[in-house]
Amino acid sequence: MTLPTVTLNDGHTLPALGFGTYPLVGDAGGAAIRAALDHGYRLLDSAVNYENEGVVGAALRGFLTETGVARGDVTVQTKLPGRHHDFDRALASGEESRARLGLDRIDVLLIHWPNPITGKYREAWRALVELRERGVVRTIGVSNFTPRLLDEIIEDSGVVPAINQVELHPYFPQVDLLAKHAELGIVTQAWSPLGKRQAPYGEPVVVEAAERLGVTPAQVILRWHLERGTLPLPKSATPSRQAENLAVDGFTLLPEEVAAITALAREDGRLFDGDPERHEEM
Repeated sequence: MTLPTVTLNDGHTLPALGFGTYPLVGDAGGAAIRAALDHGYRLLDSAVNYENEGVVGAALRGFLTETGVARGDVTVQTKLPGRHHDFDRALASGEESRARLGLDRIDVLLIHWPNPITGKYREAWRALVELRERGVVRTIGVSNFTPRLLDEIIEDSGVVPAINQVELHPYFPQVDLLAKHAELGIVTQAWSPLGKRQAPYGEPVVVEAAERLGVTPAQVILRWHLERGTLPLPKSATPSRQAENLAVDGFTLLPEEVAAITALAREDGRLFDGDPERHEEM
């Protein structure tokens, strides 16, 4: 299966749907990641804090060796942890991630969390710019940044992130943030795109769309992401579910279905108390 791609503001492209690798570790994690690659996923999302960069890299190398797929056809992204936000420590962390992944260059590196209370996100962003200039990283972006924080790092550095990866699902559709991203030319990636245990599989609009199209509720929600222009990163260690999550390119939702799913937004829609303006991540 060939997924459509999205073009970033740095000219590079990403598959329109990726594979989240948390909490896949060890041999079982490597097998799940390899299964995802075999199914056709071409974007792997990792992080220092997932403690699986080595597993991701090993699974990728085995896949490339055994299949002949070109290295440039698979995007690997990882994330800088909050405890590494000092400029020099961030530079070293990027190099360490590259070594753990076993790559000549990291395709995408994101700041995992802004940690605004600590207040070193500007340093961290300048370090990512430097890592890109050094060729350690191809594309740089952020994760869990609010409009205010985006404005601050752009004003400080003059560099607009290519990506902002945020919590986004039908109960937390991030309408205002998507508008900000459109204004700045930032691609939105969605972590927990199905809503985890709060997944709205039983909502009437989701059920009715699934029945109309002959697909699953999960596929409806992932298609909702694509039609809103967001790039979902579903996670699953189950091969059949991996294949199901990837098979979302052969149907479309009606505009009124997209609007109705977006309207499922809740005041308490976040999955945990993770307001990026207050929450700190190690």
